[in-house]
Amino acid sequence: MKINANKAAASTRFYRKLHRWVAIPLLGAMFLLGATGLLLAWKKELKLTPEVIARTAFEQQTTLSLDSLQLRAVTYMKDSLQLAWQIDRMDVRPAKGIVKVRFEEHFTELQLDIYSGEVVSVRQRTSDIIEKIHDGSILDFLIRTNNDEIKLVYASLTSLGLMLLSISGFYLWFYPRQIKRTKRQKH
Repeated sequence: MKINANKAAASTRFYRKLHRWVAIPLLGAMFLLGATGLLLAWKKELKLTPEVIARTAFEQQTTLSLDSLQLRAVTYMKDSLQLAWQIDRMDVRPAKGIVKVRFEEHFTELQLDIYSGEVVSVRQRTSDIIEKIHDGSILDFLIRTNNDEIKLVYASLTSLGLMLLSISGFYLWFYPRQIKRTKRQKH
């Protein structure tokens, strides 16, 4: 592939400026994405998620209803912890005899025995905080937006910026090599 060395040099200057003007504003976001992505990849090894407390499952026992488990979780949050009690989700683990209950307004996780309803663990879900920082929804969570507007803007800008940096970075690598090859061929 033959290229004009002068045009390639001009393109390299353009891509260098583009690369700089995109990279500098996104530097903090890219570092945050990298750091939180690394933490999320290692969340189990770093114990950033609460360990599931396995209960002894008794085949003869019947499990409590989800309504009953939900009521116990809400009561525990209101009375014992005095925290907001609106449930975000319940993750039932029948093989371990546990239901994990997560809440909308904070990062506390309750684990309840599905046979007795006993609260067996109360832990902070650090990985959920890191995930919200990673995808930008932490600001939506703190400001209490309804449609993840901040997350969408943050994710769009950083994604488009990273794609532009990838393209400009490629040409910053490619054009100088082509210029050298062209100059060698002339001599």
